[in-house]
Amino acid sequence: MSPPLVLTIGEPAGVGGEITLKAWRARNHEHLPPFFVLDVPARLAQLAAALKLDVPVRAIAAPEEAAALFATALPVLPIALPHPVVAGRLDTANAPAVIAAIKQAVELVQQGRAAAIVTNPIQKETLYAAGFPHPGHTEYLAELAGGVTPVMMLAGPELRVVPVTIHTALRQAIASLKTADIVTAGKITAAGLKRDFGIARPRLAVAGLNPHAGENGTLGREDIEIVAPAVKALRDAGIDAVGPMAPDTMFHAAARARYDVAICMYHDQALIPLKTLDFDRGVNVTLGLPFIRTSPDHGTALDIAGKGVANPASLIAALQLAGELVQRRVAEHAPA
Repeated sequence: MSPPLVLTIGEPAGVGGEITLKAWRARNHEHLPPFFVLDVPARLAQLAAALKLDVPVRAIAAPEEAAALFATALPVLPIALPHPVVAGRLDTANAPAVIAAIKQAVELVQQGRAAAIVTNPIQKETLYAAGFPHPGHTEYLAELAGGVTPVMMLAGPELRVVPVTIHTALRQAIASLKTADIVTAGKITAAGLKRDFGIARPRLAVAGLNPHAGENGTLGREDIEIVAPAVKALRDAGIDAVGPMAPDTMFHAAARARYDVAICMYHDQALIPLKTLDFDRGVNVTLGLPFIRTSPDHGTALDIAGKGVANPASLIAALQLAGELVQRRVAEHAPA
């Protein structure tokens, strides 16, 4: 049997605690793999009582205790927060504990004591104020993994997307776009789809940067000079890649049927179609890491924190997908 998944606390003032409780309540109906959460047991128990969620919370001393307990209670590996949590109110003093929980989760999965990491949403501005030097989860996880090159893929029931440039201003994203970065993202994505998603020959659709993919240079030459050479390089490497494709015509149903993932040039080009198609079930998957990491594809939702109305669907999907990826890796290494 595989070890349980480890779920991180995320931003304590956000909806992470609520959706964690609701995900555990849906464990049987949604066929979730066993997981434990790095959090404050008393905090989650108090939150469950306040929201009238029937969730027994049990502290565990080690991840190995989680699987046997999971059927009857939510296993929590305790961490400490220096300040009490107030729903919807950010507190920089708690940020170091949030960062430490991510690091602890990586250590547990590297030790083989957790099968995969699922991260609750973080509030980046709070972490930045505490001295966090990374743009987000993805880059920090890559550092903890030894400095690998990560690729952020967002996966939903109808679409998978990869933004080449991620958490950066649009002006900077356009200025920094390079052929080599598109090629790297494409190669890591193709390898990840083969290994973890069971797609023998992934089909990559590469979006153009400009309207109509530049209209043969009349609307900008980036698609000719930057994107098209990347598509050729991917094809020369044996990857089924097409493009640059006009971004405004590549996300309708018939177009989506012709590829397995869309490689997009900037953040919103990727995330707008994904979240429009299915906001609640999108999952963030980090490719290129030596371990599995998924996350809900939404933020901390401070405006609804503590009100009992947060939708756990994306976290449930992230837990389900992490479990599926673990099973594929286990099967890959099973004796023939």
